[in-house]
Amino acid sequence: MTITLKLETLTAEAFAPFGDVIEASDAVQHFTINEGNTERYHDLAKIEPGADGHAIVSIFRGQPRTLPFTVEMMERHPKGSQAFIPQSGQPYLVIVAPAGPTPKASDLRLFLARGDQGVNYATGVWHHPLMALNQVADFIVIDRKGPGDNCDVIQLEEKAIIAELETTAA
Repeated sequence: MTITLKLETLTAEAFAPFGDVIEASDAVQHFTINEGNTERYHDLAKIEPGADGHAIVSIFRGQPRTLPFTVEMMERHPKGSQAFIPQSGQPYLVIVAPAGPTPKASDLRLFLARGDQGVNYATGVWHHPLMALNQVADFIVIDRKGPGDNCDVIQLEEKAIIAELETTAA
């Protein structure tokens, strides 16, 4: 059996069970610095490198995915969080399931992220690898470096399909 995922608008409230939305928004703490020249949007994500790790910064270059797309696998990072901050200004897809046991296709949530929104997957949250749309897209990624295996990959028993990009009401 295959289920069709419904696209949701990415908001901090809708994404809260999975981590943080990283964006410059009036809803987050912000204040002026640098003699009034800069607006600082402060403390946007809880970066968790784990007790024995440290945070690193990388650039991931994602190739665009085409729709319809079949979701067959998911991954999680059990020792630390993983943040993606887009650099190309292009929308992208975010597929997540709650931390915990191996997810089923019916557990998956699909979000459309704007090109000015990043996400931080909380430790242990299941997610699909990078889902760029339209064109090659670069992302700054902040995640964990340290001892031990920090990537679990599973194949879904049932598949999920992303058929189109019409969003449901948030």
